[in-house]
Amino acid sequence: MRAVLETRRKAAAVRVEELEAELERVQTALVEAEEVLRRRVIGLEQYLEALAEADAPAVVTDGSSQKGPVGPRRAVPHRQDAAGTEVLSVDYQALMAAALEAGADGLGARRAAVVLGWDSASASRVEGARARLKRLVERGWLVEEKPGRFMLPAPEQEAAGAGRPGGGS
Repeated sequence: MRAVLETRRKAAAVRVEELEAELERVQTALVEAEEVLRRRVIGLEQYLEALAEADAPAVVTDGSSQKGPVGPRRAVPHRQDAAGTEVLSVDYQALMAAALEAGADGLGARRAAVVLGWDSASASRVEGARARLKRLVERGWLVEEKPGRFMLPAPEQEAAGAGRPGGGS
């Protein structure tokens, strides 16, 4: 009887090792697939931004039509160039509303992915949401006072960012 039990234990141990090796292979494949997905999401966003630029109305000066302003058009305008959040796309408006709701705790990338209607368990989706939050920081809409926590700038920061006449304190 002991020999039978020992044989079964060895067979179970071999099966566990096989499954662990397969799990490692699947996890590696998942990480690679998520990276491909993340790059494709970024590529699609860039493509859509380029399409939006191509569809932008022509600028009229001196009665003649030109293709548009020279240089890249920003999907997210700089905060000082905008009157309010209505200039942002619906997704970015949702992120701004979520940041307002989060208050001093700040909005995290995982929560931002949920706000965007994305799967927050997917690392690539969370990173995509983080990239959007970082873009809002770069353009002055949000601040990242604590790493990974995005919040609306304090009113005094907005006033300072707008530039004061005299420039001194």
